[in-house]
Amino acid sequence: MKTLFENVNIFDGTGSALFPGEVVVEDNCITAVSKGSGKIPRDGAEVVNGNGATLMPGLCEPHAHITYPNMLKLNELGDTPPEEHIFVTMHNAQTMLNAGFTSLYSAASSKLRTEVVVRNEINSGRIMGPRFRAASPEIVATGGLGDERQLHMYHQGIEIIADGKDELIKTIRTCIREGVDTIKINISGDNFVKVGHDGVCTYTAEEVKAAADEAHERGAWLSCHTRSDRSVRMALENKFRVLYHCEYSTDETLDMIEAVKDEVFIAPAIGANYRLAHHAEEWGITPEVAESMHLFKTIDLTIDTYQKMRKRGIRVMPGGDYGFIWNPIGTNARDFEYFVNLFGYQPAEVLSAATMLGGKIMDIPNLGLIKEGYLADILLVDGDPISDIAVLQDVDKIFMVMKDGQFCKDTKKLQTAA
Repeated sequence: MKTLFENVNIFDGTGSALFPGEVVVEDNCITAVSKGSGKIPRDGAEVVNGNGATLMPGLCEPHAHITYPNMLKLNELGDTPPEEHIFVTMHNAQTMLNAGFTSLYSAASSKLRTEVVVRNEINSGRIMGPRFRAASPEIVATGGLGDERQLHMYHQGIEIIADGKDELIKTIRTCIREGVDTIKINISGDNFVKVGHDGVCTYTAEEVKAAADEAHERGAWLSCHTRSDRSVRMALENKFRVLYHCEYSTDETLDMIEAVKDEVFIAPAIGANYRLAHHAEEWGITPEVAESMHLFKTIDLTIDTYQKMRKRGIRVMPGGDYGFIWNPIGTNARDFEYFVNLFGYQPAEVLSAATMLGGKIMDIPNLGLIKEGYLADILLVDGDPISDIAVLQDVDKIFMVMKDGQFCKDTKKLQTAA
């Protein structure tokens, strides 16, 4: 099948300005990109008139939690039965695709095989969803972020508890055996569950090294929850591929990140804390409660750190930690606006991070650009996201989603001609 998109303004993913042009898709690949109109033969092609819409690469969420049921508390994950959790995850995958996210890099599954099963179903074509890198649950030390247990009563959230080198090695071997793409380890704590815990390391350096060595030996990628400065350094020393948060990083630690900036990806997940601090009063998070949780301090630290990272050219990606009731699945594009308004990014920079860098974090060399030979993961957006990046938050404005050359969403009647 051959499809020609005409009368579109193209954002190619590199960060360059939009340009009017035409794009041809054959099977699952982009086979031609032309500036201007009328230069590409129409023979044998279905012609789609974009009516001046923006044609751009599909978006990537680098810190996806599609097993999250738009919850209030982490223990709701443990309260969701495995059977229902599969359907939650399937529906969330479809929601993300409708919102323009054609790739998801997971930052932890709620249960060990939930994401693996859904990934496999998507890859087989039996259900609809984005390209998907499935993760382990969060591997957590006793008392660390995600440990929901109490001595008198067992609770569970998104975690696998593993203490000591031997338990960590066994846990990682089990996760890899069950088919995950990436291992997530919580190296630091978090104010969300215990004030002051974001500056704490919940694993020792020896434990982190043992876990990392095992994952590297078996070919699994590593990601981590790292808020404290020391946890960031542990992750860098042990060659973690994706680091989340990192807002306590000192200038010396930023030097370490910059030295390996072509080998790591960083994501602050600013949307979760910003929404919790400013938009969660109906769930009891008043400004006073937000202050007591140190949310405003965390946001200020994040702004300062990521303005510095931008100047250093570090690979920072927008998105993350969506799936709570105050920032539900599918609203992930809010982070684009936060990057502009809080961190000082230009809209084209943010969109390049969400598209071109998306191909890199997914480790798919021909993904994330509108370019000949690249996979046809494409959006048509009713508006100009360079002039108004918030347009991507309106799902109705994303009136066409194509993944791997297949139309997944077409809610606007497009003009076509054989």
